[in-house]
Amino acid sequence: MPLLLNEFEVRVLGALMEKETTTPDYYPLSLNALVNACNQKSNRDPVMSLDENAVRETLHSLNEKGLAGATSTAESRVTKYEHRIGEVFNLGRRESALLCVLLLRGPQTLGELRGRSERMHRFEELGEVQSTLQRMMGFEPPLVKMLPRQPGTKEARYAHLLAGDVAAGEPAAGEEPPVRVISGDDVRIARLETEVEALQRDVAELKQQFADFRKQFD
Repeated sequence: MPLLLNEFEVRVLGALMEKETTTPDYYPLSLNALVNACNQKSNRDPVMSLDENAVRETLHSLNEKGLAGATSTAESRVTKYEHRIGEVFNLGRRESALLCVLLLRGPQTLGELRGRSERMHRFEELGEVQSTLQRMMGFEPPLVKMLPRQPGTKEARYAHLLAGDVAAGEPAAGEEPPVRVISGDDVRIARLETEVEALQRDVAELKQQFADFRKQFD
């Protein structure tokens, strides 16, 4: 069954993946370091302001999904956290770099992905980015998709699918949106909404399977 993440799980997972590669000396991350990583203003879209309770709640739900959790280190008395996406998906450095950037910054073009992932993996040419994305599109279930090109734009954008299917939408424009301040209650509500959406999807799949089964006897 495909995973379905909410926007806070996407942010925490992406931040853990990024810091593992860009600041390996400080990874795994303490709760405070992870809060700062989630809330930094650079390389984030949208910019969020999650408090410690929100990040703690999100880590709990990611742990239940097998995607992140606490780890013990002999050098530190402080609890630290790591992602475990490598145990769920068979990702190489190329796939991890692109998925991380998509988690942190949303849909992007090939050129944007190549430039923004350079700190994690250097792609020599756009064709390498495209072929890596195509492999990820062939996963079961797919991890990314190519969005239809928008009117007035020259290039198509790619999006991750860990939070469900993605509509094409419109490229961001105009004034910068305000920073969203997010509490633990916001995370709990989002978690419940995600669980309801997953249950609704499961019910729809069961209905379809039952309908297909009945057709065999018509």
